[in-house]
Parts: sequence; C-alpha cells; structure tokens
Amino acid sequence: MSFPLLTATAALPAVGAIATAAVPATRRTAAKWLALLVSLGTLALAAVQLVRFEPGGARYQLTESHAWISDFGVRYDLGVDGIGVVMLALTALLIPFVILAGWHDADPSPSSQLRSSRGDPNETRPYRWRPTQGFFALILAVEAMVILSFEATDVFLFYILFEAMLIPLYFLIGGFGDRAYAGGDEAAAAQRSYAAVKFLLYNLVGGLLMLAAVIGLYVVAGSFSLQDIVAARAGGSLHMATGTERWLFLGFFFAFAVKAPLWPLHTWLPNAMGESTAPVAVLITAVVDKVGTFAMLRFCLQLFPDASKWATPVILVLALISIIYGALLAVGQRDIKRLIAYASISHFGFIVLGIFALTTQGQSGATLYMVNHGISTAVLMLVAGFLISRRGSRLISDFGGVQKVAPVLAGAFLIGGLATLSLPGLAPFVSEFLVLVGTFSAYPAAGIIATIGIVLAAIYVLVLYQRTMTGPVKATVQGMADLKVRELVVVLPLIALLVFLGVYPKPVTEIVNPAVKHTMSDVQKKDPRPSVPAVEAAK
Repeated sequence: MSFPLLTATAALPAVGAIATAAVPATRRTAAKWLALLVSLGTLALAAVQLVRFEPGGARYQLTESHAWISDFGVRYDLGVDGIGVVMLALTALLIPFVILAGWHDADPSPSSQLRSSRGDPNETRPYRWRPTQGFFALILAVEAMVILSFEATDVFLFYILFEAMLIPLYFLIGGFGDRAYAGGDEAAAAQRSYAAVKFLLYNLVGGLLMLAAVIGLYVVAGSFSLQDIVAARAGGSLHMATGTERWLFLGFFFAFAVKAPLWPLHTWLPNAMGESTAPVAVLITAVVDKVGTFAMLRFCLQLFPDASKWATPVILVLALISIIYGALLAVGQRDIKRLIAYASISHFGFIVLGIFALTTQGQSGATLYMVNHGISTAVLMLVAGFLISRRGSRLISDFGGVQKVAPVLAGAFLIGGLATLSLPGLAPFVSEFLVLVGTFSAYPAAGIIATIGIVLAAIYVLVLYQRTMTGPVKATVQGMADLKVRELVVVLPLIALLVFLGVYPKPVTEIVNPAVKHTMSDVQKKDPRPSVPAVEAAK
C-alpha cells in the first residue's frame, strides 16, 4: 500500500494542533516553536505533493479511497488536481509566516487592565489572559481543515470540512482580537464579539443552504462521489431536470459566495478582518476565503455545468459590482485594515469574474489570482500589522512620515501596496491580465467595466501610502522602530515570491492549465475564436 500522502499532509497540522494545545501553560515559547515546526513539516509534505504531481497525468492524482459511512454512501475520498494541489501548497506556504508574524499576538498582558464590572472607575482588574497555546493550536486546526477541503472529492466530506473550519475561526476572531486595543477597551471587545458572531451567522446560513443542496444531490445522483457524478453526467447515465439542477446549483453557489466573499454577501469580511489580529486576517482572506472560489471551480462547474452557464450573466454582474464597490469603499476608508478588507472584496470580484467568464485564460488567471492575491495580501496585511502594533492605532490619520523613521518597513509596505494594485513585474499583474483578457474575449463589456477597478486600486493604494508614509514625521511616530529580524524573515521571502511569479509564472500555470481544460470540457465550453476585422474582410 502506498504512503497516504494526502492524509498525512492534513493529519500533521491536526495532530500538531492537539499537541500545541496540550503544552503546559508555563511553556508558551515551546508551544510557539512546536506550532512553527509542525507548519514547516506540513509545508515539506505539500512540496512532496507538488513534486509527485504530474501536470500531464490523470486528472486526480495521489488518490485515496476508504469506506466511511457506508449506509449513506459517504466515503473518505481524496485526490488533487492541478488547481487543488496549487491551493494546498499556497496554504502550507503561508501558515509558517502567519505563525511567525503572530509570535507575540497571544502573549498574556498582565499589565493591561479593564474597568471593574461593578462600574467603579477607580477599581480595576487584570485583563483576561489569552492562552498562547490555544491561539497557535487554532491556526493549525484551520490549516488542517483547509488542506483537507482542497483534497476532498466526496461532496459530503467536503461539506463537513467547509463548515467545521468556522469553529476555530470564530474563536480566533472573537477571542484573540487586535492587539492595538489591548489595555481594557471593553467596547473593542464587544466589536470583536460582534465580528465573530456576524462571521459565524453569515457562513452558517450559507452552509445550511448548501446542506439542503447536498442532500438533494444525493437523492438525484445516488452518490456523494464527485468523480462518479461527473462521469455519470458525461456518460449520459445521469440526467438532472433543468429546474432541479438550477436549485441545487444555487444552494452550492450561495454558500461559496458567502465564503468568497461576493457582493452582496460580503459584509462580514471587513468586520472580521478589522477586529482580528493581522495574522488571523491573513488566514481569513488569503487562505480560508479561497475555499469558496476553489469550490466554485470544483463543484459548481463540474456538478452543474448547464446551471453554471445559465447563471453566468447574473454572476458576472455581481462580480463587477464587487470589483467596483469594494474598490470605491476602500478609497474612502480611514482604517488601514478595513481598507485592505474592501480591497480584497474587489480582488475576489476579479477571481469570480475569471471563473465564470468560462474561458481558458479567465479560469487560469482566476486560479493564479487566488495564489497571487494570497501572497500580496499577506505582505500588505502583515506589514500593516507590524505598523499598527508599533503605533497602537489602525487609523490612517494617526500616521505620517513613517518612511523617514522606519524606511525598511515603509519599503515593504510600498511593495505590498504595488502588488495589490497589480503593478507590472509583480505577480498579481499576470493573473489580473489573464482574467481581463479571458473576460474580454467572451464578454467585452464586462472586461471593459472591470478595468475601472484597476484605476481605483491605484487610488486607494497610493493615497494610503502617501498619508501614512510620506510628509512630515508626526510626533506619535517619532522613534518608531524599523522591522526586526523576525519580521524581515516573514516579509522578505514573500516579496521575493511576488517578484519571481511576476516575472516567471510558468511553474504555476503549467500545473493549473490541464485542470482548467478539464473544467472547460465539463461545461462544454470552448474559447471564443478571435475576431480580427481586417482579416475577416480579406476573406
């Protein structure tokens, strides 16, 4: 029997989460190092998957299949295609940086105080202790579930993971809030609780609709196996009534659009990212939210190809609204982290646009966009977190002239911002270009409208940098420390990756493209033939 590589890649962080949580309370540093080593081990296993994956081979590789709940036809089926293995690698890559960046985010603060619950303004009590072990254990738990969701080819297994990852994220948002508010701000604690509950409720509602659709799919298809259902549809042995397929598609798509997040189901994200620590915000938008867009490719298009084509015009409109709406709100933000959150909503609009343009370039660009957005957002948000922790404020107006006192921090922030606006030479430019080309070839009007998002991105990024980093040095940032060694270890490799993939994206595209072709075949779509007026006239 071959080594169960897919299971091992997900099991390592799951076991690591349990081990980290079990570390004695007095051994906080040991818990941190254990979590970091586990994440590095997971990254090594993900690298082995990339090496063993053959882009020109079978659609799903490294497969595992075991009986699980036989009475209901549920199996433990795993397999990765080119899109899944790349997203899995992105997750495994980012988690060590998330852990390093959050090294001190859950340290106890015995000097912090809160007002007495009895209302006496002169009486204080110690600020609640935030267990370090729990913080890092929850991060590893999220990693395990996300990785397994990228590997699952059983629809019911995927659903369980899709919902289960909400639990550790709820505690990470509500229990380990922004350190800028440490010091007893009970209103800020209430905001964190509100953000966590809003995140949970939105995603639970989407999950309930998806559960109904999953059950309906089993009634219609008699199986939860993605590969069996797709094969049966392609072979003609499974036929879904038009109305049934559309309702099932909507149940799946709604849940994925909440997770993505797509307008108008996006409103939980700014609250969640704003009230989380910067590393947890990266975990949400660069890792967990990608499960939603990945699932659109794997489940919506493959299981419901006709319904996907039927819904395409409406989804493209929603994607365009997300692009422009998110960018406009980012321009008007006064809070650094909420600005990045709204920018992410705009970027997810580009990803959904590329997926449902139903062209090879669009879907390849969308998948590459998922990877590049994860890296660029990690750089920008983590550097923003370092900046906020030094000043103790998230308000843009509280900064100014930072580049004169912390030039390395300002430079890293600038590179993260330029990547966010898709500057040529950095990784997001390639993916955004492919999305726009793929969209324009099939839907020219949508491609043209989407370019407005590029202009708005330049505005909110450059205004943010100008207001925080340039101009006279404000008294509140005098003496601000530059990036330390640990912070440089977090930022520099990600910046190097942005430059590398911006110049040479082939290592990713050659893995992704065969999977995209399979998906295009599932929906029975071909790329539009280019139309050149002069050539057509000559004919």
